[in-house]
Amino acid sequence: MAAHYIRYPLLNCQYSPLQQEALLHIAGPDSLTFLQGQTTCDNRNLDPDHALPGVYCTPQGRVVCDFLLSQLSEDHYAMRLRRDIRANSGVTFGKYIIFSKAELDAQRDDWQVLACWGPDAARALHEIFDALPTARYGACSGDGFVLVQVDGAGQQFECYLDSKTSPQRLAQMDEILQLSAESEWQALQIAGGIGRIEAPTVEEFVPQMLNYDLTGHISFTKGCYTGQEVVARLHYRGKSKRRMYLAELPGAKPAAAGTALFSTGTEQSVGNVVNSAVSDGQVVGLVVATANGVENGLHLGAKDGPVLSIGELPYLLESD
Repeated sequence: MAAHYIRYPLLNCQYSPLQQEALLHIAGPDSLTFLQGQTTCDNRNLDPDHALPGVYCTPQGRVVCDFLLSQLSEDHYAMRLRRDIRANSGVTFGKYIIFSKAELDAQRDDWQVLACWGPDAARALHEIFDALPTARYGACSGDGFVLVQVDGAGQQFECYLDSKTSPQRLAQMDEILQLSAESEWQALQIAGGIGRIEAPTVEEFVPQMLNYDLTGHISFTKGCYTGQEVVARLHYRGKSKRRMYLAELPGAKPAAAGTALFSTGTEQSVGNVVNSAVSDGQVVGLVVATANGVENGLHLGAKDGPVLSIGELPYLLESD
């Protein structure tokens, strides 16, 4: 007899398929060695129980993509990144992976990316998968699934399902969880201060502009990787002139990534929109800007454009 999963009327958790996200697959015995020489995170810390946030940069230190790396099976790894940059990231990685015993696939869509969140998310996922991570960026896996906890409180999870098991798992999720809009999840991640690279902002920022040195995306002890000299020099000898801030944006629709920001009394742009999403009728966003620009007031799209309201990130900036 098939298992029946009870719908809990008072269970406070939601889920959503993440259409904006995709997995870039890397497989082969040299996969981690290759990634160690290319990305900002220390891939020696990756195993089936731990996922890793990281960044891939150009030699000039500009961010090509951000990602969350997890292990799907032995010698098979997946980078979760924005769908609109997957193909470009695959091409860039592909220039160097030809020298390794590893293969990259930026076309596969046989794994689906979902999110589950809310105070009862852990309880619901344990009901479905009989397994659960227990720390931020902790991971667990089983037959056709990987779960990654992306917050410290155990209320936000990403779930990767392969096509063989996803219909059954999705049916179970629908029994227990409330289907929600993807924008609600994206707004939650914005509130968490995790900036994401989208197609218009590829190679626009150095990692420190996006606060990746504060969010665990960069190891400053791992050794060399592409762009490391620029990233390390800024960390040890300098200070980023621009940082990322949480903001409430005017209007009822998200602002496009890369939209220019201006400050009162200035003719030149002082920053850009990184990400934005609508939640409960309010547009929330992450923006990169100069400290002076933030202090004097930020305007969206033009020097006389609507004013942004700056919020509080869940971590401290250098100037705080």
